[in-house]
Amino acid sequence: MTERKQFVHVVLTLITCLTVSGCSYQENGNLSTSSPNAQAPAIRIVANSLGLNFPEGMDANNNPYLAYIEKNTGVEVSVTLPPLNGYDEKLNVIMTSGDPPDLLNTSSPSWFINFVNQKALTPLNSYIERYGPNLKAKIPKEAWDNVTVNGNIYAIPSLNEVKGTEIMYVRKDWLDKLGLEPPRTIEEYTAVMKAFAERDPDGNGQKDTFGLSILERLGRTSPFLGAFGVQKNAWYEREGKLVYAGILPEMKEALAYLRSLYEQNILDPEFPLNKIDVLNEKVALGKVGLFSAAWSDTRASIAENRKHDPQAVWIPLDFPIGPSGNRGVYSTSNVRSYNVVPVKSQNAEAVVKFLDFIAGPGQKTLKLGFENKVWKQVNGKLTIQFDEHIKQAYRGIYGALADTVDPAMTRDRLEGLGEQYRLYDNLQRIESHLQLNRFNGPPTPAMGKHQVKLSKLQEETFTRIIAGMSPLDEFDAFVKRWKEAGGDEISGEVNEWWRESGK
Repeated sequence: MTERKQFVHVVLTLITCLTVSGCSYQENGNLSTSSPNAQAPAIRIVANSLGLNFPEGMDANNNPYLAYIEKNTGVEVSVTLPPLNGYDEKLNVIMTSGDPPDLLNTSSPSWFINFVNQKALTPLNSYIERYGPNLKAKIPKEAWDNVTVNGNIYAIPSLNEVKGTEIMYVRKDWLDKLGLEPPRTIEEYTAVMKAFAERDPDGNGQKDTFGLSILERLGRTSPFLGAFGVQKNAWYEREGKLVYAGILPEMKEALAYLRSLYEQNILDPEFPLNKIDVLNEKVALGKVGLFSAAWSDTRASIAENRKHDPQAVWIPLDFPIGPSGNRGVYSTSNVRSYNVVPVKSQNAEAVVKFLDFIAGPGQKTLKLGFENKVWKQVNGKLTIQFDEHIKQAYRGIYGALADTVDPAMTRDRLEGLGEQYRLYDNLQRIESHLQLNRFNGPPTPAMGKHQVKLSKLQEETFTRIIAGMSPLDEFDAFVKRWKEAGGDEISGEVNEWWRESGK
């Protein structure tokens, strides 16, 4: 066993044994901030920072985009951005405090339904009817269905602008140097990745490149799982019923394949520790020549690699074709995140007005930035000032709260960022190869009770199998534990939805 693998195994063992310590809401709290203007309605919100930063001298409560929203809504807003690490755990603490805010934003369906089960959230039907004309017009019925329980709307959904996120990219200059063709089948992919790991594609005389690198929790594995006909956290129809993909025999086959890459030293042995910034750095520094990229990575880590090595040439690949002819990637849910109002809040009206502006009149500015500062139209074509676009990217924190889908704006924005990045082409390639999740209803009550622990069980089991810390047959024991620990209860509710929806 290599030193890297030994180190990773030790860390994995510690992660498995340690329990998560409690967190204190007070350490982050600025939620008690009150408005200096007693005449204007004031709301306190908790939002996701999305990892975005503010220019010097600005913060979440002091910047031109928040001022723009406040001016146009007449609502004063106090914003808290909890750390991304443990975000939903922080929301738990905030929700159970004696004075929760007026709006919380989460991307976790299980978090949302858990607090619906606790009757801790305000039904928003009447407020949306009176104060949300843009929300009603721009959010489709399918998304409203995802936040409606027993006829009550318990969240205002923010929509996913893209239908899928992962796309395969490879360094063509490395292929050319080693005399290889762009791979198509899973066998060809394996051969290319093995060559990248063993044949010194960067020419530095050292064995320091990975055949494939992925993220912790099996992130960026979608095309490889898709080659076996499955995706994480998806439901597929089998003999008239919906079955969870994580317990299907095809998932075991996919894990066996990834395990074989690890055993051959093709897969980055540090993958269980790879957070997104770590993977991005490995790509940027030329340690990775083939990976499942995010559709936007051609402007991020791939672009950084080209700066580091001007000889680097990256091209998109066909998704790998598996032994049964399967290929593709996961499809995103139509709901990107949930905006909820705790029952203790008295400001649901102001919250809906705030979100209605973001989804309606404010959408273009929050998506593109201020006109003539970040973008302008030149001969009917959108052009973007890159430095200002990046500097003012924090606007996305607010825009993401009530994102809606405008395909024409998406195309113009992505092409305006630079056609050389292929952003719109990337999305088109992904959307033509989606493996659709057949469950698109609201999270079920049992998901609120069991999903967090089941997800943790799956992540730990799959990671240990791939890293050789557990035998492949541990998958069968996992299936039994998953069913007994709430999976069967969830499956029953999912299939009840399936029958009632007439799918």
